[in-house]
Amino acid sequence: MNGKHTVVVDGIRLVYEVAGTGPVCLVHSGGPGVHPGYLRIPELESSLTMVYLHPIGSGESDLLPDGDYSLSRYADFAAAVLDDLGSETGYFLGHSHGGFVGLQLGIDHPDRLRGLILYDTAAVYGPELFEVATDEMAAFVKRWAERPEAVEAGRIWDAATVTKTLEITDDESHREYLSGILPAYFADYRATIARVGELTLQTRHDPNRLPVEWDVRDQLGTIDVPALVIVGSYDFICAPRFAYEIDAGMPDVRLRELKDSGHFGHLEQTDEFVAAALDFVKEPA
Repeated sequence: MNGKHTVVVDGIRLVYEVAGTGPVCLVHSGGPGVHPGYLRIPELESSLTMVYLHPIGSGESDLLPDGDYSLSRYADFAAAVLDDLGSETGYFLGHSHGGFVGLQLGIDHPDRLRGLILYDTAAVYGPELFEVATDEMAAFVKRWAERPEAVEAGRIWDAATVTKTLEITDDESHREYLSGILPAYFADYRATIARVGELTLQTRHDPNRLPVEWDVRDQLGTIDVPALVIVGSYDFICAPRFAYEIDAGMPDVRLRELKDSGHFGHLEQTDEFVAAALDFVKEPA
């Protein structure tokens, strides 16, 4: 089973990679459009069969010809991977946008889930999320005002999301944008990069991608699936307040806040992240 696999769903080619042993756990990266390579977590592969999705519109999977990247459509593709694996159920680890998909999967296909690991995510995607992120970016710049890369991250964010003077039109401009704001995704960018090495996010930009606004906060109580919510205290893009909304809204949930992390706790506090995930999946059903 381990290795790279391809499944075709409604004419769309979807790629996923399997590594490890144990219960199946689908792993859905953020983005949208970001290649999943950054979310490889080998420390979990001795306890879980980690199924790293190349989500539609990213990695080696196809773009959607109609540009309709709704969260329900992402969830349907995740369920199709379980079908291809021959698994009735599985865990689902979703990071950022991948967490949106996990929540939608819990709404649309709860019978396919053993549990949800909702990692630095939210139950809403739209202007409210970006307004909070803009405030959090300002706090990040203030915290590291002496660092040129922090000031530059704030400038790029404002140009792309506030003044709208920076346009993202292709893979290269998308990659440059993410590289420019990347320091804001960490509690201490310099310290983490010095320890783990440079992180480059590869992306695909689909000019046909239709805008999506999504809010399932009023449906959280219907997701009767065990869930672990992990959030970094310094996460700017999916601030902790959104994790606490999920924690308050779901019936069977536990929350772990990583006090020395931003948006990439699996890199910033690897031991704590892995311990929280393994404790969750080892809980008796």
